[in-house]
Amino acid sequence: MRLILWMVFLLLAGFILVVLNIASYPALLSQQFAEPENIKADAAIVLGASVWKDKPSPVFAERIKHGIQLYKTGHVSYLIFTGGLSEGDSLSESAAARQYAIAEGVPATQILIEEASTNTWQNLVQACQLMQENKLQKVLIVSDPLHMKRAMTMANDLHINAISAATPTSRYVSWRSKSQALLYESFFYVKYKLLDETENSCEAKK
Repeated sequence: MRLILWMVFLLLAGFILVVLNIASYPALLSQQFAEPENIKADAAIVLGASVWKDKPSPVFAERIKHGIQLYKTGHVSYLIFTGGLSEGDSLSESAAARQYAIAEGVPATQILIEEASTNTWQNLVQACQLMQENKLQKVLIVSDPLHMKRAMTMANDLHINAISAATPTSRYVSWRSKSQALLYESFFYVKYKLLDETENSCEAKK
């Protein structure tokens, strides 16, 4: 009987922990909206998002545009695009981003890509490897505002010297799309906090 009560207690405590984390996620997001006006870094890591055949999706395009703006305004010297090839696409996420940036006038020599990652954690691990290979020390992390808290938490866990650079615009404009995106991010933020993935950390691959 005691064992059953103990298991019920643990399940209840776990449920409360998840609810509290999800409830606090919107407040945590507010810390990630600041635009790095006078901050300079070696590179901007643009986190991957879906590609539609050979073109960045609207969500991904917003991230790429912001990365390009950071480069053109002198905030960074390099752009690091992340994301692999999904089934049905003709270009990887990072290759599509590279193509987009070159068309917008960014020199190919200032663009680094990786094509192995399939999620945010892997995006950052692969980007960290590129940082090490190219002796880059400080980066700006570029993603949607709703994604930024989770991304920065992962970057900090990887010991990446990173600063938040959320996109000033977002494709999530309606109440429905924002609420769906917030629920998605809250769930995966809690999932990440509960499941330790650091055994595949960038530091372990030095």
